[in-house]
Amino acid sequence: MADRKVEKAPAEFHNTIKMTEANSALTYKKKVDNTTLNTGSGVTHTLTAAESGTHFNIDGTGNIVVNTPALSTSNVGLHYSFLVTTAVGGGTTVTFVHPAGGDWIAQISHYENNPYPKGDAAGDTITLQNSSEIGTRVRMLCVQDSGTVAKWMATIEGAASATVPTVAD
Repeated sequence: MADRKVEKAPAEFHNTIKMTEANSALTYKKKVDNTTLNTGSGVTHTLTAAESGTHFNIDGTGNIVVNTPALSTSNVGLHYSFLVTTAVGGGTTVTFVHPAGGDWIAQISHYENNPYPKGDAAGDTITLQNSSEIGTRVRMLCVQDSGTVAKWMATIEGAASATVPTVAD
């Protein structure tokens, strides 16, 4: 097979990538967003396909609402991650919300609080309650989307002393 050269274009490879120069390198960095949900005030943000693969840091000082993309068959495979970098304050929450027809298939690991990890397959809203601590994490992946019904897998991990995250309608 002939060598391929890719310059400034998205590429998909189904074969071995061969580096031919001594100083060649293949580098991958995850996109990290430190601004959208890290403002110190209330924010509502709708995720986009272009943001798939992005890690978002969250300042929980104000209410944060994160909406998943509108239902679409092209959503399958979209994935995002989130980390609380400033604790969720008293009287505030961080919520992750689906449009009508979406559901979370969630696993909650809340350290030191049995019987966690806990699975919860019902609900369109994940809520990180006030007092969710620095280090609380949410990872999500769209696993099914027919354009009218969607299922997203979510893994939620939090510290033992914080309030347990919830998944509900």
